[in-house]
Amino acid sequence: MYRYVIFHKPYGVLPQFTDRSQRPTLKNFIPIPRIYPVGRLDLDSEGLMLLTDHGQLQHQLSDPRYAHPRTYLVQVENVPTPFALEQLRQGIVFKDFRSRPCQVQLLDAPPPVPDRDPPIRYRARIPTAWLEITLTEGKNRQVRRMTAAVGFPTLRLIRIAIANLRLDNLAQGAYRFLDRAEVNELKLRIAQAQSSGTKSYDPSH
Repeated sequence: MYRYVIFHKPYGVLPQFTDRSQRPTLKNFIPIPRIYPVGRLDLDSEGLMLLTDHGQLQHQLSDPRYAHPRTYLVQVENVPTPFALEQLRQGIVFKDFRSRPCQVQLLDAPPPVPDRDPPIRYRARIPTAWLEITLTEGKNRQVRRMTAAVGFPTLRLIRIAIANLRLDNLAQGAYRFLDRAEVNELKLRIAQAQSSGTKSYDPSH
């Protein structure tokens, strides 16, 4: 029987089980053999990771042809302008790719997230703001590149959802197994994305 696990990765933890430099890895938190991360979450990012020993599902979720939504809470330097928010929504042109249109919301208040260790560097004269961003692709350091491109660098990045899976109240450094309903819903969403035969996936589906 396949195993499906979600994990709340803390800041500073490598999204893998080994490291020659002896930095913290998933092995420090997840004592389950022979399961592997689906995708990555950078060392300086936090939040939801999915791990499994189901190779086919891992491949499907990693296949860019069948994009699935990923939602992030993003703390940025300064308060983004309406024009910058619309730029993010429409897609940013980089040298190597153009980001797909995405959902971006400026939050009215800071979300109820746990403190980061170490905390971000605050500067008294520069305010910060929180965004909720939902992408349907996963390029390397994409969210950070996008916000920097419109002039609002990312200070903190927390992934809170992958497809139908949500971080919710899972504590930092904790993991849990998915229940059958969650696994079935995840497989259904993948099947729907594959049957559509397109390279995009509606985050609201």
